[in-house]
Amino acid sequence: MSYIHFDKTLMTNLEEALQKEVLRSNRSGAYSCSTIVDCNTRKYHGLLVVPIPELGDENYVLLSSLDETVVQHGAEFNLGLHKYQGNNFSPNGHKYIREFNCDQVPTTIYRVGGVVLKKEKVFQHYENRIIIRYTLLDAHSETTLKLRPFLAFRCVREYTHENSRVNRDYQQVANGIKTCMYEGYPDLYMQLNKKNDFVFQPDWYRGVEYPKELERGYAFNEDLYVPGYFEFKIKKGESVVFSAGLSEIKTTQLKQIADFEVKIRTPRDNFYHCLVNSAHQFYYHVDGENYILAGYPWFKCRARDMMIALPGLTLANEEVEQFEMCMQTMEKGVRQFMAGEPLTVKIHEMEYPDVLLWTVACIQQYAKIVSMEKCIEKYGTLVKDIMTYLIEDLHPSLRVMENGLVYAKGKEKAITWMNSTANGRPIVPRSGYIVEFNALWYNNLKFSAEICRARGHNADEELLERMAGKVGQSFREVFLNGQGYLFDYVDETNDSPDWSVRPNMIFAVALEYSPLTLPERKQVFDICTKELLTPKGLRSLSPKSGGYNPMYVGPQIQRDYAYHQGTSWPWLAGFYMEACLHLYKRSRLSFIERVLVGFEEEMFSHCVGTIPEMFDGNPPFHARGAISFAMNVAEILRVVKILELYK
Repeated sequence: MSYIHFDKTLMTNLEEALQKEVLRSNRSGAYSCSTIVDCNTRKYHGLLVVPIPELGDENYVLLSSLDETVVQHGAEFNLGLHKYQGNNFSPNGHKYIREFNCDQVPTTIYRVGGVVLKKEKVFQHYENRIIIRYTLLDAHSETTLKLRPFLAFRCVREYTHENSRVNRDYQQVANGIKTCMYEGYPDLYMQLNKKNDFVFQPDWYRGVEYPKELERGYAFNEDLYVPGYFEFKIKKGESVVFSAGLSEIKTTQLKQIADFEVKIRTPRDNFYHCLVNSAHQFYYHVDGENYILAGYPWFKCRARDMMIALPGLTLANEEVEQFEMCMQTMEKGVRQFMAGEPLTVKIHEMEYPDVLLWTVACIQQYAKIVSMEKCIEKYGTLVKDIMTYLIEDLHPSLRVMENGLVYAKGKEKAITWMNSTANGRPIVPRSGYIVEFNALWYNNLKFSAEICRARGHNADEELLERMAGKVGQSFREVFLNGQGYLFDYVDETNDSPDWSVRPNMIFAVALEYSPLTLPERKQVFDICTKELLTPKGLRSLSPKSGGYNPMYVGPQIQRDYAYHQGTSWPWLAGFYMEACLHLYKRSRLSFIERVLVGFEEEMFSHCVGTIPEMFDGNPPFHARGAISFAMNVAEILRVVKILELYK
């Protein structure tokens, strides 16, 4: 039995099947995404969604879907599925699905009378091309297949509607056609590895609806253009490969490419391999640079996310070279930022005050997993330059105060990972002494001193240790509140600190170096366990704190107010579990395994084989937000690796 497998009973139940999505991507920023029954439910869904830099910074849906029709004895059986107004679904192709599995690549088995057809989808590495292989497993009579492409040619944040501007022209290419709906877009090449007839039959399919957008309070319908259909006969045991991409391909190579792409995939045959497979989807290579995308389907590369996610996505999989390539790009951005130069790399939010702190902590993970010697060789100078930049108070939005702590203003602009805003202002205005900033600052001073000690730089080591001692004392004076946990932030301009119980204090326990004593760390950990821990991560706010709002539902403004007011975040659970192991060692291994069970369940839900952005903070902990989130996958992977080392 396959690990990720759904039988006919689930596939024909649209209430359940439409909640499960499947994502494939390449390393060029393009992707293919839909539900497991191939019914698009988001405006971000599509068989071929690609970046087009000439048009803008977003992705663009070129090929929305591809409807298959089985023809036997003159009777047509359409395997497609679309939602239209009034909760109407057509043409109900899901009723022919016998099973779906995702062990190697997304594979659907259809049964239409005596016809058994297998469909496999792969996304080509480093090429913006979706490949679909159809294999006729069984048939008792002559069988014909028709493939009908639904075209959108639009930005993922917009919709297309019937209009007279559409270009209906097409040109024949080898075993297919190329077409382009609008000027400025690239040509879309649709080809097969077998001779076929393209029947030009242009039409608009009007009023296609996307229920996920309706849930989110957005516009939710569009019209899709169908230029015609491809028709060919297929014999029992034969495989026919369809390709849609931005360049023409030798059709004789399609079978070989499909075989190769299937072969090199990490099999999703267990929890760990699902996470590794998902990790690879966040790699992004463009213009000779390497990045980590923050998530799918709408996030770009963000500096903080990249530094938090990088160790788990790469080092936990023993992909050291990938770490080094991404860090090379990040170093370029860091040095340009510190020099006050315009960024030449495509990393967003580099100016945020904690980015450099997370960068040093990321390098610290490299030292732990690879070696301190190699770390010093590759990143010793970078760490020194970052710490000098911060110590000399050169950062435009992060100040080092007289008490040694770092201070940042966040009342007017959200500056931490809790970055939701309303009317241009932060919903959670974390400002002043921010707890995770200072936990990172203390940790980084100690790590930098460790590097100096290894290098024999005694004077620098002494200076850093002295600073760390001062920071540690101030940290305890400022953040310890006498109630067993830490203030989330303390702003000297306020009459009182923020007493909300939030998960950001867990970093003071999870990081390698902590300014807290062992009893203080255990108290913080216990509060996180009692008030914040859920089966899907740590809540962003305790139910006992004012403003608790755990359900991420409704229109945009309603969701913004819930974003960091009680929702559960899996990536925080990664640091929580690491803190647990720091405190209790092997005695809590079984507890960590039980926590991980809550995430293994997600391999079969939401977007199969990966972990979404967040969950509601209350039962039944529904998945919300982006369907696949880099920091979440990374941190759970990192804990799985740590657990393996403990065992």
